[in-house]
Amino acid sequence: MADDFGRLGRTWREADYEATDLETVIQDLLTGQYSYPFRIVAFNTAERWSEDVSEDVARELRRRCDLQMRALPSTISDFVERHEDHDRRQLTLRLV
Repeated sequence: MADDFGRLGRTWREADYEATDLETVIQDLLTGQYSYPFRIVAFNTAERWSEDVSEDVARELRRRCDLQMRALPSTISDFVERHEDHDRRQLTLRLV
């Protein structure tokens, strides 16, 4: 996970190899373990690939906060807004 430290710059955060599954990353983001993340990349060294999964993680963070009827934590709100699907629009109902 890449984290933004403001004027100090951006850096890749060290994470425990055994504890970097999707659920742990989601929980760490929701509990403020990362301050202002800007990119999340998944790696599979056995299959020799990597992929930016920021949009997928942002969508899951939004979904969980919506289900819990809570606001996004301030530490991840910019990340979610930057990476969520921009075609997601809420339609308004016209009151007659």
